[in-house]
Amino acid sequence: MSVKTVLFLGIFGLGLSTQAQTKKLTSPDNSVVVTISLNDTLRFSVVYQSKPVIENCAISLNLPNKVFGVKPRVTKSIAKTINETQTLVVAYKQSTITDACNELTLRFKDNYSVVFRAYNNGVAYRFETTASDSLKINQETMQLNFGQECSTYFPEETSFISHYEGHYKHYQVNQIADSQFCSLPVYVKTQSGISLVFTETDVYDYPNLFLKGTHKNGFSAIQPRVVLKAEPHKRHPDRYEEITATAPYIAAVKGNRTFPWRVFMVSENDNGIVENALAYQLASPNQTPNAQWIKPGKVAWDWWNANNIYGVDFKSGINTETYKYYIDFASKFGLEYIILDEGWSKTTTNVLENAPGIDVQELVAYGNQKKVGVILWLLWKPLDLDMENILKTYAGWGVKGIKVDFMQRADQYMVNYYTRVAQTAAKYQLFVDFHGAYKPSGLQKAYPNVLSHEGVLGLENNKWGNEITPEHDVILPFTRMTAGPMDYTPGAMDNAMGKDFFDRFNRPMSQGTRAHQVAMYVVYESPLQMLADNPSNYYRETPCTQFIAKIPVIWDETHVLQSQIADYIVIARRKGNQWFIGAMTDEKPRDFDIDLSFIPKEYNQLEFLADGINADRMAIDYKKGELLRPEKNLLKIHLAPGGGYVAILSKGK
Repeated sequence: MSVKTVLFLGIFGLGLSTQAQTKKLTSPDNSVVVTISLNDTLRFSVVYQSKPVIENCAISLNLPNKVFGVKPRVTKSIAKTINETQTLVVAYKQSTITDACNELTLRFKDNYSVVFRAYNNGVAYRFETTASDSLKINQETMQLNFGQECSTYFPEETSFISHYEGHYKHYQVNQIADSQFCSLPVYVKTQSGISLVFTETDVYDYPNLFLKGTHKNGFSAIQPRVVLKAEPHKRHPDRYEEITATAPYIAAVKGNRTFPWRVFMVSENDNGIVENALAYQLASPNQTPNAQWIKPGKVAWDWWNANNIYGVDFKSGINTETYKYYIDFASKFGLEYIILDEGWSKTTTNVLENAPGIDVQELVAYGNQKKVGVILWLLWKPLDLDMENILKTYAGWGVKGIKVDFMQRADQYMVNYYTRVAQTAAKYQLFVDFHGAYKPSGLQKAYPNVLSHEGVLGLENNKWGNEITPEHDVILPFTRMTAGPMDYTPGAMDNAMGKDFFDRFNRPMSQGTRAHQVAMYVVYESPLQMLADNPSNYYRETPCTQFIAKIPVIWDETHVLQSQIADYIVIARRKGNQWFIGAMTDEKPRDFDIDLSFIPKEYNQLEFLADGINADRMAIDYKKGELLRPEKNLLKIHLAPGGGYVAILSKGK
């Protein structure tokens, strides 16, 4: 890592105002201006490219007998320029990041500070405290005001008990009542055309933040309180809880600490939102120095397809023969892992014994012969009760990772649970995939063995509903994916247009075309990427499966070429000596002219998978082929309704 840091003490430098009650901070290229007001309440405003984005946002930390941020009295201002290169252990978007910003720390009477950072593509702030005693935080206030009419894609929630799988609903911000609230990230488009995403990162020992409506052009922050008592759910006691008592505060914390970063990504268009890496940049650095054992990869997944394999001479199901079939499939196509989802253990609460008919250690040994690792699913509560022993046992079996499910909470205890899982799993060289989970909040940087999170309304929902539309699919890169890796679980081989789609629990299908599903492997970021359909279907569709198998799960570069939330996205990514282009559209057919001039000329061999000529009628129809790079660097592609496109550019001989 190379670091260049310049410190300025006092109130001068970096565009700081000399007026006592107002300070200004600008980004390195001056496109972002943050104005901080220090009157009765600490407030800030943001201008991006001379356009107001946030106006007079009031912030505070409310303690039982004092409020940090009300009647603020500055004791010192510290300005700093940061310019450093961050190298990612697991490169889900790019392998290196230039982290360049200007920072202003305002220290206040009562032993607290607020740190502001201005980037060329966003703004962040956080509270810090230096008290010697512990603190109880009753509430964190953020009165977010855009000062103009805005639209939003709002992942509405009905309870703090949530898997973060809300549908992104399109509203005018001023139409959202104070009874409506959402999880993060949330996307906003201002009347002046600026794209903005708000999320959080570096969340430790503190609850996640939610936003509620105000019936005005803004939001206010709310957070779940500390859980004092939770009872097992009457119908599903193994996985659900009913919270029966909460404290009057959201967190009890050490007095000397930093609080989560509140992150505002800004861009003149939607391209910059998808490219934005602030949620990663601002997170705490890697705490797992010996991380060479962490191996991202693709996974043959069993649960979505209900183990409905066919053409075999044994009874399919949760048994050793079936999972050896998965291992053989993964080995044939170069997939790194298989997963044993719910049902492999004796019970969902006894996760140290195999169910009848299945032998995990035999499967691990068989997988080792085939260079295919095994991942085990388990519920969060049994792991919580016996974490050290369970993970030590799994590591002893030779298991490579775990999929932890059904946390469905984001209070302080649960945030600490995620950290304990990450730390303990790293100790035993196990990677983690969090399901039934909140969105990524920076943990994957400190503990890169955390390869992915669900926290998304993904493909599994096609088993029981019709919400996973092509339009929904092209909302996600601009919303949920901005927080970090997203385990959507793509790869459906049975595809249908909306009018032909219906939900089937044991033989699910997807909406949109086959190429739309394949394009997700380029568009969606997840270092642990599932192949959701069953191996028999993938064998049946071998040319398509071979193409998916060529697509990496980590990337050296990412460039969004054309995009508009809820409509389409065209993205280019580089891994090593190959470039990959992925395109997806909503239910509207689209044509794109893709300028390839940014890719060096020696990448002149192009392999593609595109919508077939009849994909608008039969969504499974696709075309696969090879061609030379167009002489004028203009690649013309057509996407069917709900369609997709993928190209792989390689160097010619």
